[in-house]
Order: sequence, then structure tokens, then C-alpha cells
Amino acid sequence: MKLDAQWITGFVDGEGCFHVGVNANASMTTGFQVLPEFTVVQHKRDVQILHALKAYFGCGVVRVNHGDRMAYRVRGKEHLLERIVPFFMKHPLKTRKNVDFRKFRKILLMMEKGVHLTGEGVDEIRQIAGQMNRGGSR
Repeated sequence: MKLDAQWITGFVDGEGCFHVGVNANASMTTGFQVLPEFTVVQHKRDVQILHALKAYFGCGVVRVNHGDRMAYRVRGKEHLLERIVPFFMKHPLKTRKNVDFRKFRKILLMMEKGVHLTGEGVDEIRQIAGQMNRGGSR
């Protein structure tokens, strides 16, 4: 299945999610791990769309999300920075999700500079991540 860039943008506007988790992890220097993730979830009957997204971007995984839902996920920082972010910079999202994407990108760029390796940096990332998705004012 061949996907068009503009179709992907519209589909992700409706079905995608840019998320950054900040989880306690005693093995990390700061005691926290920052986990950025791009996800698209679909019912298993439409799993071919998720596999087409994986083929288009050349990264990520497709696996069971919950029950009869499947997810395409990209978690690798390099893949996010080199493939996902440039795509959505070139083909901007049209909905409020673009605001979340911009915050997601900002966090990834902060991580690229090592900001997530300090307590202050984790606090700043947590504050930005808390404004994403349903956490921000709509």
C-alpha cells in the first residue's frame, strides 16, 4: 500500500499521538527516564495502515496495543529526530495536534543537547510534557 504525505498528515491529525513520558527509574542519574513516543492506534481490522506507515517511515514497530487495537509506535530518539520530526516539519499538521507536535519536537531537541540528564532539565521537560495532549488548555 502506497501512502501519500498529505494523507499521512491528515490521518495522524485524527489518529496519531505525540507523547513524552517521564518515569521514575532509579538506574538513571536523575532518577527519571524521559520517553518520547509517536503512536498511531487502529482497530486490528485496519492493521495494514499501520504496517504501511511503518514501511513509509522505515522505522518503528506494529504490535497489539490493547484488546482488539493495534499500534504503530516509534520510540527511538534517532528515528524520531531523523524521520518523524522532519516529515511533520515539511508536512505540518492542521489541527491543535500541531501545537503538541511542536512541544514534542522541542523536548527531543532538548534531549539531543543532554538537557534530560539533569534534574532541572527533567523538571523543564515534565512541565512542557504536562501541557501536551489533554494536559494543555484547549
